[in-house]
Amino acid sequence: MMTDRPATPMLDRVIVPSDLKALSDRDLHQLAGELRAETISAVSTTGGHLGAGLGVVELTVALHAVFDTPRDKLIWDVGHQCYPHKILTGRRERIRSLRMEGGLSGFTKRSESPYDPFGAAHSSTSISAALGFAVAADLGGDPGDAIAVIGDGAMSAGMAFEAMNNAGHLGKRLFVVLNDNEMSIAPPVGALSAYLSRLYAEAPMQDLKQVAKGFVSLLPSPFQEGAKRAKDMLKGMAIGGTLFESLGFEYVGPIDGHDLDQLLPVLRTVKARAKGPVLIHVLTQKGKGYAPAEAARDKGHATGKFDVLTGVQVKASSNAPSYTKVFAQSLIAEAERDEKIVAVTAAMPDGTGLDLFAGRFPKRCFDVGIAEQHAVTFSAGLAAGGLKPFCAIYSTFLQRGYDQVVHDVAIQRLPVRFAIDRAGLVGADGATHAGAFDIGFLSNLPGMVVMAAADEAELVHMVATAAAHDAGPIAFRYPRGEGVGVEMPARGVLLAIGRGRVVREGSRVALLSFGTRLAEGLKAAEALASRGVSVTVADARFAKPLDRDLVLRLARGHEALVTVEEGAVGGFGSHVAQLLAEEGVFDRGLKFRSLVLPDVFIDQASPEAMYRVAGLDAAHIEAKVLEALGVAVVGKRA
Repeated sequence: MMTDRPATPMLDRVIVPSDLKALSDRDLHQLAGELRAETISAVSTTGGHLGAGLGVVELTVALHAVFDTPRDKLIWDVGHQCYPHKILTGRRERIRSLRMEGGLSGFTKRSESPYDPFGAAHSSTSISAALGFAVAADLGGDPGDAIAVIGDGAMSAGMAFEAMNNAGHLGKRLFVVLNDNEMSIAPPVGALSAYLSRLYAEAPMQDLKQVAKGFVSLLPSPFQEGAKRAKDMLKGMAIGGTLFESLGFEYVGPIDGHDLDQLLPVLRTVKARAKGPVLIHVLTQKGKGYAPAEAARDKGHATGKFDVLTGVQVKASSNAPSYTKVFAQSLIAEAERDEKIVAVTAAMPDGTGLDLFAGRFPKRCFDVGIAEQHAVTFSAGLAAGGLKPFCAIYSTFLQRGYDQVVHDVAIQRLPVRFAIDRAGLVGADGATHAGAFDIGFLSNLPGMVVMAAADEAELVHMVATAAAHDAGPIAFRYPRGEGVGVEMPARGVLLAIGRGRVVREGSRVALLSFGTRLAEGLKAAEALASRGVSVTVADARFAKPLDRDLVLRLARGHEALVTVEEGAVGGFGSHVAQLLAEEGVFDRGLKFRSLVLPDVFIDQASPEAMYRVAGLDAAHIEAKVLEALGVAVVGKRA
């Protein structure tokens, strides 16, 4: 790992963006080069989202040099690209704590800095927020301009268009910078991307359009109308402005996002002259200025720690496969036996493992772009049409499609299979990406089957079970990272719907786990056994439908019952408590405890540290059992 810091004499003069005002345009060129080097150096020691930040170095410098942040509100969509912004806004000293416990967030965060006016991490929110700031300023709230920077991948989400339509209608002064790198995490899909791509070839016609604009004003008024019609016809020839202008935006572009000599005058002009909403179309290259990122297929989207000279990532090896890979391989195996199986992802083919599926079955895999609502209803249509769709979406992103899960899938009892990756706490991405709520929001739905894999072998069985389940919707959740190293089955076997399993027999206390806390539950059982407490450990497998017989047997045969899950209150434990209450079990004096994620958003750290904070590791499970038994003194035999 290279530890030498780059020489940054110009950057050293900049603590906050107002310092940029003292620099010449020539100085800003030098500053951009140094900012790029500092970003590469920082991410090499922390890991994180490299490519997006490198693509907006010049844009970041230009925006902060022209606008007056934090009075002007600069809102980065998603926030993958905000590392250079953080370096320029008083956080350079902490930049090597990115995404670490107690360190800087990998995204914009209101509580972190006044230069982060709006928190991000999920896509396509920036235009809505910027419009909110613009209207607030108009009505006596915080003054200043609002600038949203949004990528071409994020523009595919319906929310971005809803916001633009509203902004065009209101006509408020607002700046939207379309950062068009022709590439979100995966290559952008869809008609919008094709529309943006056409602009490159037609750049000379953009010049013609600008000439036409200027020329019209010089004509005598009778001729101006004819010239206007000619200009409108010209605009109709698939020129960039058409779409955005029809939404009520003044369109400027496309311009080279790596050329400060283009960026600075354009931004200064629009800042001085804009009366209503303006869209500035900026072309950038993800990973710009760092050869290993430019050469990478994903342009250095998300990297571990790496060597600056070579770009080679430092990754700890593991003997156990990742849950994501196990899901992908299991799905491929099922699809080889059943041609009706298809897969849907929302712009995350690599993250969900569906890139492997697409490699094997390209015609049966659909990446719909950043459009989770559409992904869910599209899957519902596929199911209604007689196919077996697996809709693979991270837990945190599935929240976007919740109405569709309820209305388009569950009410119609359509057999959509939800593969929910990144369940539970996810580490460096922190609270914004935690899969904390899916157990609760899915288990509430009539007819929904909700499973959670306790280990990688269980995941194989759950993929097979989901593939065979045609009676209605079914979901299975699994975490980020590696499995626990269990022996893998040659083929998944069908699990009986709503049936759990006992993995350790005991007599005094029952631990009922849902998901991958099972391993910690078994460790806690060992520790409790050494204290003289005999523990039964069971894997529920299903939160919906619950294994009533198992739950009631555990409750009636033990002094205490403790449930454990990687989710917020209102999920598995709540359903168990409801069942026990209905059956009158508490009337007979059962000691019941439910271990869930605490009622706070947990900041980033390693997943292990986050679960320690959450009180869901073996030590906390042990302590909870002892507390339930009334044995709270450490070292005392129960």
